[in-house]
Order: sequence, then structure tokens, then C-alpha cells
Amino acid sequence: MSNSMPDVPAIERQVQPLIAAARFEQAEALLRMHLASGSGPLALWKLLAAAIRPQGRIAETRAIQEMLVAHAPGDFSTRFDLSETLLLLGEFDRGWREYHYRYSLAHTTGIERKVQRPRWDGRAIAGKTLLIHDEQGFGDTFQFMRMVPWAKARSGARVILEVNAQTLSLAQRSEGFDEIVVRGSLPPAFDVHCEMMNLPMAMGLKLTDLPGAMPYLSADPQRVAKWRQRLADLPRPLVALVWAGRPTHFNDVNRSLTLAQLAPLARPDVTFLSIQKGPAEVQAGDPPAGMSLVSLSDEISDFEDTAAILSIADLLISVDSAPVHLAGALGRPVWVMLPFVPDWRWLLERHDTPWYPATRLFRQASRGDWGSVMAAMAAELPAKGQS
Repeated sequence: MSNSMPDVPAIERQVQPLIAAARFEQAEALLRMHLASGSGPLALWKLLAAAIRPQGRIAETRAIQEMLVAHAPGDFSTRFDLSETLLLLGEFDRGWREYHYRYSLAHTTGIERKVQRPRWDGRAIAGKTLLIHDEQGFGDTFQFMRMVPWAKARSGARVILEVNAQTLSLAQRSEGFDEIVVRGSLPPAFDVHCEMMNLPMAMGLKLTDLPGAMPYLSADPQRVAKWRQRLADLPRPLVALVWAGRPTHFNDVNRSLTLAQLAPLARPDVTFLSIQKGPAEVQAGDPPAGMSLVSLSDEISDFEDTAAILSIADLLISVDSAPVHLAGALGRPVWVMLPFVPDWRWLLERHDTPWYPATRLFRQASRGDWGSVMAAMAAELPAKGQS
């Protein structure tokens, strides 16, 4: 596109470490020198988008991504990046169509089902069997399970729902399917299939369709009884805490915290419950000064335990992670701590979410600024009472 060709590999070697180290402004400045004419190799424009998106310049990012997709429609990773930008902007129609390109990426080849049947396109297929299967993280499954009854109503089909073993028992108490099977087993015969995260594209999901019937998941009454007994002597309000997501998540460095960073929330009249799982749960052994914290992590064996605790607790305060979606689907109150540029599902600037009516979003005011998030939540906690 340009007359004097810059040495792209050399520039990439300079810029990629800067982006990896979150030195986005420096990366941008370097790239701008080579793109000053308004043209240049697509590889450098792609890096520029990667350098400005984390700075919160979403409209500018989108313009570059649109240009990249127009010039290289076969570059699926760029199409997927564009989809996440469009969805973040609430542009669902085109966003869901581009989101389909997630199947063509190196890191997703493992989740794409090589199914020898057509993918459902949202049409009525009375008399046929539709297999709806989950594919990604637990949070995605909790979030999009709401659409299974909608798909059954729209398709008129017999619906087989296939979910991972960890969410199976919760899914069994939801609606919209005729049969449920666990992922990894051989499903009964079916005519068409659809991934749970493709239901929005197939059905043309709009923001105004949300949230649908709430709650659409429920806790197991026996587990609730067990946990009610376990938590009976703790003074209310009970506030469940999750401060770190799955360490393998691509954006984990931006979304996860340490328990120490939650120190501003400590108050003598609030009992905090750690439902943190994974490597970060050990931090519960050393809570911030003045924080009354009871760690339940060792006693939680599965999502049924988590669902029961969330049904009893007055509030969940969490980073963007699976328990947020579980609590949201249960219709329980949640405060989500969000990084400056959040995952697409939380949209931009709003403090509520169309996905879950009882959920509030607390956003970083600038990149890495968890202090303002803690201050905003701390100011609200006293008024929380026993919701």
C-alpha cells in the first residue's frame, strides 16, 4: 500500500514486547511513525489496533479493524477482533455474524465440533431434532442457557441439550430441552445442531430481547438447606467474594486482582465469604486488616455448592468470571469489578447490564485503576443492609 516498504518483521520485534508489557502508548508512537502517510502494511495496522484498543479508543479501533477486514476478508483473527469490538459497542447484528469466525482461529480449533449435520439458521424445523451444545467457558454456558427455551419455541423442534459435566445438574433444572446429555458422550441422532454461542446469530438476538424470563437457573434445594445451616451463625450481610478469574484466560492480567486490593471494602459489620477457587484461594488465609472473611473455598466441590451459597448470600462482589454469570442467571444481586476495557458482553459506559437485571457494573475510570472501583463500592456497601 506504500511506496517505501518498512521492515515489518523488525518493527514487529520492537512493538510486540511493548504491547505485551502494556506499554501501549509507546507501541502506538512507534507504529505511527511508519503509518504517518495514512497507508502501510496491514500487519502494522493490526498492531496499531492492538495498541489503541486497550487505551479505550474503541471507535478508532473499529475503524482500523473495518479497514483490515475490507482489505483482507480471509484474515479470520481480524474478523473475530472486529466482532468483539462491534459487540462491545452493542452492534449485535453484524457483531454476531463476525463472531462466528472464532472457529477459524488456532486457539479455538479444539472447541469446533466437526458435526456432519447442518447448523441451525433460526428457521422453524417442526418434526426435526436440534442439538444445542455448549462450547466455551462455564460463564458462557450460564449466560446463554437462557436462549435454549427461545430456540425450542422458534424451531418447533425436539431439542437435545449437551453441556459439560460441571454444569449438567444445574442445566437439568432449566427449561427448553427434551433431553439432556453430557459433553463427551454420544448424543442421540439429530438433524441440525447449533453451538450455544451461535444461538444469538441464528436467532438475530437484539439488546431489546434481553434479559428474557428471569431467573432461568435455580439452586438445588438440598444444597441450599445444607449451606443455610453452615452459614446460619454468621452475622449478615453476607457478601461473597471472587477476586481472581481463571489464570489461563487471555485477559486475566487485566481482570484479576489480589485479595489485598479489596482492603477498602473491609468493614466491621459485613461478613465476607470467600468462594474463590484456583491458585488465588490461598490468599483468603491472610485477609486485609479489619476484614471479617470466612473462606468456603475448600468446602465448595462444584457449581451446585456455589449456586446454593449465592442463593443465601446478600451480594456477590466479583471480577468478571463464571460465578458472575451463575449469580446473574439465578437472579441474585451481583457487583462486577470491570477493567477499563471490559469483555464485550458488558458493553461500554453503562453501570447496569441488559443480561442480568440484579447486576451492577463498577468500571475502572482509567487503565489499571482499581482504586476508584473500590472507592465506589465501599461508598455503597453501608447502605446495602440485608437486601
